[in-house]
Amino acid sequence: MNKITNRQAICDVLLEEAKTDKDIVVVCSDSRGSASLTPFFKEYPKQCVEMGIAEQNLVSVSAGLATCGKKVFAASPASFISTRSYEQAKVDVAYSQTNVTLVGISGGISYGALGMTHHSCQDIAAFTALPDMRVYLPSDRFQTAKLMQVLLKDEKPSYVRVSRSATEDVYDENIEFTLNQANVVVEGEDVVIIACGELVPYAKKAAVLLQEQGVKATVLDMYCLKPYDDATLLKYAEKAKLIVTVEEHSPFGGLGSITTQVLAQRCPKKVLQIALPDGHIIAGENKEVFAYYKMDDEGIAKRVSKVLEE
Repeated sequence: MNKITNRQAICDVLLEEAKTDKDIVVVCSDSRGSASLTPFFKEYPKQCVEMGIAEQNLVSVSAGLATCGKKVFAASPASFISTRSYEQAKVDVAYSQTNVTLVGISGGISYGALGMTHHSCQDIAAFTALPDMRVYLPSDRFQTAKLMQVLLKDEKPSYVRVSRSATEDVYDENIEFTLNQANVVVEGEDVVIIACGELVPYAKKAAVLLQEQGVKATVLDMYCLKPYDDATLLKYAEKAKLIVTVEEHSPFGGLGSITTQVLAQRCPKKVLQIALPDGHIIAGENKEVFAYYKMDDEGIAKRVSKVLEE
């Protein structure tokens, strides 16, 4: 079982790149430990800023550093950076086109027992609504590392959400990665399952369970929520009987909403949207919560089978 979290993968890339790039700056809001960025603070103290519990200042200061030529990575819990500092993200980062990567750590229901105050079930909707803001939810450590390496080379705003726990590996070190292009994890012609972030491994295993029932599923890792990869979706959706979206987010404004919007306009299909409910989520470890809401591999497979039978 993989023990390397996506947040640790981010730190590893930054540590390596900072050896030769002194313009890389990490800014945190009393969250260096939660973000697994403590090693970076220790290794490059002159390339770090600790803002304390002040998420609005975190984003504005990051934007200011970016206007001075720095490549800024601003890390804070996803639940707070997507709400408390939303205006700053809108104006100082997106509208001002500053070279800031907002890193939402412990996204979705990662904080588990801390409950809804620490859940971020609205961040995809919030950030995809901002013009000139890109939104990424990488699935495993390998994809996260590739994404970070690419983002270090451009100067556009982005929001990256990662989970708290280590997710199962979907890929390996030889992963083929193209920015803003979905990864095809499994190919099949009956059903298309589209997932992002921590739920991609569950979707991959659900495809195996469906295969045992004679249902062949394509699994798309739609880590790029904005810009959304319309082309790959439409390529696989055309012949499928059912489209399924799986996301650790509210049923409104996330992967399911974006996907159905694309399909409604260009390739109308029946869609099964699997997401967190529109309500206050139960407290518990993420695996427990996914199982409770039938969002784990068994839950996904059973729900897909039921719809196909109907």
